[in-house]
Amino acid sequence: MDFRWLGRIGYSEGLALQEDLVVKRQQGLIEDTTLLLEHEPVYTIGRTRDRSSLKNPDDLPFPVVETNRGGQATFHGPGQLVGYLILDLNQYGKDLHTYLRQIESFLIEFAAEFGISSCRREGLTGVWIEDRKLASIGVGVRKWVSMHGFGLNVSSDLSGYEAITPCGISDVSMTSLSLESKRDLSVEDSAKMIEPIIRKSIQTLLNT
Repeated sequence: MDFRWLGRIGYSEGLALQEDLVVKRQQGLIEDTTLLLEHEPVYTIGRTRDRSSLKNPDDLPFPVVETNRGGQATFHGPGQLVGYLILDLNQYGKDLHTYLRQIESFLIEFAAEFGISSCRREGLTGVWIEDRKLASIGVGVRKWVSMHGFGLNVSSDLSGYEAITPCGISDVSMTSLSLESKRDLSVEDSAKMIEPIIRKSIQTLLNT
């Protein structure tokens, strides 16, 4: 698997790169690829008529982008590690449920590196610490090649979420690696640390 650290980029730039890589993966021109990055501040939402997760859509501090992942609104911005996985799921059983659980698994394993005990919540995609959400997950698939992936909060600054109901869940509060571990962690260092965990986890998925 090819890993690329992109630093901080705009959401549209990241989406265009994903779309290009998806086509190349479909054609067998590249291997499975994971993009690790930060975004400039943006709200994204899946293609849905229900936009109630945008609390006041006419008065948001950052732009909104409709995208082809599933789910309600979430925030991407500085201090969050975003991972986009461009994988040929034909190699991994073509099972989206299993794939989503595998993303949760490696994020849970990564949080444990900082002494953080996180978990899944029944019926909800993502990674949680009690009722606090540490990471959001949303994927898209084209001809069984995946795109999008996860947003893992690293920084203690979570103010970008204040203008939305994250993922449309009214009783959720957001948290981060820095808040939970009481350490000041950087996104770039987190990206370096998570790479081998993702690599091992996807290899496990390949072997199941």
